[in-house]
Amino acid sequence: MTTSPRTPGKMIPEIALLAEHFSGQKWNNDSQTAFMRLLSEADFYEGKGQNDPAFSARDRINRAPKALGFVSLNPVVSLTPAGEQLLTAKRKDEVFLRQLLKFQVPSPYHKPSPKAAHFCVKPYLELLRLVRRMGTLKFDELQLFGMQLTDYHNFDLIVDKINEFRKAKAECEGGYKKFRTDYFHRELTSLYRDSIASGETRTRESNDASLKKFLTTRARNMRDYADSCFRYLRATGLVAVSHVGKSLSIVPERMADVDFILNSVSRDPVFVNDRKAYVEYLGNSETPALLTDDRNALASRIKKEFGVAVREEASIIELKDQLAFFIEQKKNKSISEQVAAIKDYRLYDDIQYTYNQIIEGELYDAPLMLEWNTWRAMTMLDGGDIKANLNFDDYGNALSAASGNVSDIVCNYGDFCVCVEVTLSSGQRQYEMEGEPVTRHLGRLKKSTGKPCYCLFLAPTINDACVSHFYTLHHLNLSIYGGKSTIIPLPLAVFRKMLEDSYKADYVPNAAHVRKLFQMSETLSEQAANEREWYEQMKHYALEWLSNNINL
Repeated sequence: MTTSPRTPGKMIPEIALLAEHFSGQKWNNDSQTAFMRLLSEADFYEGKGQNDPAFSARDRINRAPKALGFVSLNPVVSLTPAGEQLLTAKRKDEVFLRQLLKFQVPSPYHKPSPKAAHFCVKPYLELLRLVRRMGTLKFDELQLFGMQLTDYHNFDLIVDKINEFRKAKAECEGGYKKFRTDYFHRELTSLYRDSIASGETRTRESNDASLKKFLTTRARNMRDYADSCFRYLRATGLVAVSHVGKSLSIVPERMADVDFILNSVSRDPVFVNDRKAYVEYLGNSETPALLTDDRNALASRIKKEFGVAVREEASIIELKDQLAFFIEQKKNKSISEQVAAIKDYRLYDDIQYTYNQIIEGELYDAPLMLEWNTWRAMTMLDGGDIKANLNFDDYGNALSAASGNVSDIVCNYGDFCVCVEVTLSSGQRQYEMEGEPVTRHLGRLKKSTGKPCYCLFLAPTINDACVSHFYTLHHLNLSIYGGKSTIIPLPLAVFRKMLEDSYKADYVPNAAHVRKLFQMSETLSEQAANEREWYEQMKHYALEWLSNNINL
């Protein structure tokens, strides 16, 4: 299974870029290097790929885009019919679903080595079946047992292993963390017993051949695959992710779709030794058949979920569009209801509790949850128009971060704007990942709005290098960033205190209160002797932000 890109939606603009500039060209070192240079300059790309551009290009294209049948690289670069659909279709979840259901091992693209496990599987099909069978599938269960499903004939064996794990967990009287560690160690030791017995425990990443290092590396690899699997399955629209329970389940409204797939899609790999036939089969944008291709099923769903009888002469395409319209309306209503509840402070306790869960590592995809929860917090904090750079699923839940190279959250206060950037990274990595991009995002917001713009940077802890960088930018008039950049870095604990103050106030803070915070940062940056003094003064001011502005 592919882990590059980790989030499937990110491959869409990259495939579009490849098709626009390299269709009809041979995919070799020169074209790969040229592609990577173009990609690194694209607004949506967040990486660098500078050390070995050709390798980075292969990592972006030869993995998911090629393996899932969206592009063909032999004899020249071209989009398959499925690739064309991915770029143009309104219902991209349907496109992803068809391709994931066809992905198989072995195939002409994937021929396991003699030392590998025996493979006979369409992984995403079988994991969808596993979620359906188990009702809910925890992340730990997917990591340890789902990743062992290399042959669909062993499906019931994997089910038995999960049930045994659940029973043992229920009977365990100690803490789950120790139970999990011990169980994983025993299972992995059994799974890799042949390698361990023969002394083949050195991994590619290290010369350390110890059993502990070997098992830790295997567990980490399985975790990476499980995480990617969560994201790819969710992109189909058929499964829901519980961030609290760290589990997958079938979306209730899509249960019939899943049952149709499990009863109709063959479990056996096809065209294993026929590359031409396999490429044609994989790139076909119309197979396998889905329940959404059935006109009667579409009409029945529209009637059942939305109470609307369809016209008899309506085509399948028209019915799909009609269904998508109703789903979009339902999603927007759900988000509007969330915003109303947030602005009324009804979700204050939930927002603060969610921050606790994020800090304690209790949620799946904590970075996404941090962005989503901060969107909720900014919506509650004041009266601006707050937009998160998020994709929401059909039910108004945070699905994934949207395109890169833009701010996480943009707050429009009428005559000025504030972008909010959040991160869980710390130390020097925080500065390397966030320092320049945050400044670039603010510069783009200034250019796109033509208004005065400021930035709030939030993290559990703020790295000293970020403090110095953002302090310096208060003083540098750089045209590339639209002049001086007012960026305030605050620890998450300070921001949460600001949120508490807003909740306790007997009035709703307004845009003037927000702007005063950034104006004070500019004043303090001029008066402070150094960056540390500015930073400490800004933290102190933020802790009293409403008391300082009581007359606004």
